[in-house]
Amino acid sequence: MNKTKGCLIANFATVPKMNDVFDIFVNRSVSLGDIDEEEEPQKIREIIRDEYLRDTSALILLVGTETKNRKHVDWELYSSMRDSPRNGKSGIFIINLPSTGTNNIRASHGENEKNEFHPNITEWITINDRTTYKEIYPYMPERVIDNLMSEKSYISIVNWDQIHNNPENLRKMIELTYQDKDKCEYVFSTPMRMRNG
Repeated sequence: MNKTKGCLIANFATVPKMNDVFDIFVNRSVSLGDIDEEEEPQKIREIIRDEYLRDTSALILLVGTETKNRKHVDWELYSSMRDSPRNGKSGIFIINLPSTGTNNIRASHGENEKNEFHPNITEWITINDRTTYKEIYPYMPERVIDNLMSEKSYISIVNWDQIHNNPENLRKMIELTYQDKDKCEYVFSTPMRMRNG
């Protein structure tokens, strides 16, 4: 399989270290201090989309206990979800970090994903309400919750232990995300976050 271009949001040491060894994705994440905070929000969003996320095809969102409160995470999500004149949208998949204390997963790429990544799960449920999503994913950004409510977002969620020290699982999830990216019809109902929570 060819290396899939991607973007890593957040700084959790093991994923970049795993990538250094196995060369799975191209890291296009924005680090603190990379962008002047004094710029207008629209300009910052343009910089994120056109300079950092340029040519990305999959975005990996690492969710910890503070992720939903970070404005730049929201801006990177928003920028990855939209088609712009210079860059197309990206597929998105999420890794719940151990700090979240959740074991809830979501498989949105069909039966192959369910069988390969979650062979011990025999019964899947469909969630249709925001309250339940917020209860089972208490640290998930609002923009992600909006899109989990949509059948056409194709956002899968795995837990850290499913990819930790397992580069092949990480590679497969990126590939599945990439394959479905053009089918994604993202929801933009939540206003962009203007400050950290």
